[in-house]
Amino acid sequence: MVSTSYFKKIRPVQLVSVIFFTVSGGPYGLEPLLTYAGQHAALLVLLITPLLWDVPAIFTVLELNSMMPVTGGYYKWVKYALGTRWGFYEGWWTWLYTFVDLAIYPVLFVQYASFFFPELIVYKVPVCLVIIWASAGLNIFGIVPVGRVSLFLGAAVLAPFIILFVLAFYHHSGGLPIIAPSLKGVTFPSLGMALYTVMWNCLGWDNTTTYAEEVEKPVRSYLVSMFIAFAMVIVIYFLVIWIAQLSGIDTAVLTDKGFPALGTLIGGHWLGVLLALGGMASTLGIYAAVLLSVSRVPQVMAEDGLLPARLNKLHSRFQTPYISIIICSVIVSLMILWTFADLLIIDVTVYGAGLSLEYIALIKLRISQPYTTRPFKIPLNITGLCFLLLLPATVYFVALGGAFSSSADTIKPAVFAIIALLSAEVVWRIVSWKRVF
Repeated sequence: MVSTSYFKKIRPVQLVSVIFFTVSGGPYGLEPLLTYAGQHAALLVLLITPLLWDVPAIFTVLELNSMMPVTGGYYKWVKYALGTRWGFYEGWWTWLYTFVDLAIYPVLFVQYASFFFPELIVYKVPVCLVIIWASAGLNIFGIVPVGRVSLFLGAAVLAPFIILFVLAFYHHSGGLPIIAPSLKGVTFPSLGMALYTVMWNCLGWDNTTTYAEEVEKPVRSYLVSMFIAFAMVIVIYFLVIWIAQLSGIDTAVLTDKGFPALGTLIGGHWLGVLLALGGMASTLGIYAAVLLSVSRVPQVMAEDGLLPARLNKLHSRFQTPYISIIICSVIVSLMILWTFADLLIIDVTVYGAGLSLEYIALIKLRISQPYTTRPFKIPLNITGLCFLLLLPATVYFVALGGAFSSSADTIKPAVFAIIALLSAEVVWRIVSWKRVF
């Protein structure tokens, strides 16, 4: 007899933690922003980018999720609005970008853990593999354990930064000036990488809906949880970059050593230790939360006959898509040797393409089904929605243009990302041929 405890639904307080880790997990990874944008443009880019990139995405996700709070989330929305072919594109692109995204976090874990054990860099691959497969096991146990672990790791991530903020403001003499915002002196390629850095630290709002049927009162829970998570992300990001500016830390040191170096400068070695531990907790929490979301997409695509049926197989005890989780983990295990900069560009570029299909689905459903119940509805007409969705498109193409106008180091991953996007058509034709015969 199967225990009913494995079918419990996640509560709003746990959902906030899962969303926080899926989208952010704290400011870890934001360190290069000051190098790319400079002292005068960093806070400007940090505040404007989420407004243009995240807010339209959040509103889109909330409206579509209120219409269809189903397992598979964005894949189901796009398939319903635009047809099976575009639904496949959405699922395929999401799968690709998430493999890239997941590969980043075990590598970052090793970077922060090397604060304690510098020689750990030599054992990066085995350490990364342990993280990948431990997270796979946790996800096979189900969403409730992931939610509980996210709550614990959320406290481990936020506590060191709260201490950092308090000490920084306490020790800073005089006023707390904000450097005058300006893009003067920022080259176009550098601006593109600054945008990529902030976009990557703020993406994934749609990923949090793939398990909507496993959430208590999903429409209200997502509405409240997303706005709380968004506020947490913006406040924490702003404060940590502001404090980095006030501290006078060398931007090259911050980029190379990360926030533990900032903590050591402001509070001493003990605070550096706490921030390094927080970085390790952050990467573990993000990895588990993102794997939770992406593992549900192949499951529902398999149900529709777009991927092998075996991917839809659920664990006999925990009722989780364990085959999908295992396949995701195998592929990520093969990608952990890629560089952080390459993964960043590929990740955001492929993700942005998938997000654009969700925007098109939103407009299409507004036109074709204007009277369908939407517990949450963006207070704009069709024309207003089109203008709203031009904002993230502008940010996306400016960032991509910056990558293509820079050195070969950024052009190669950008080209690879475009090829990855085009692969959806090739795979779709293979799937269509097999479905016919």
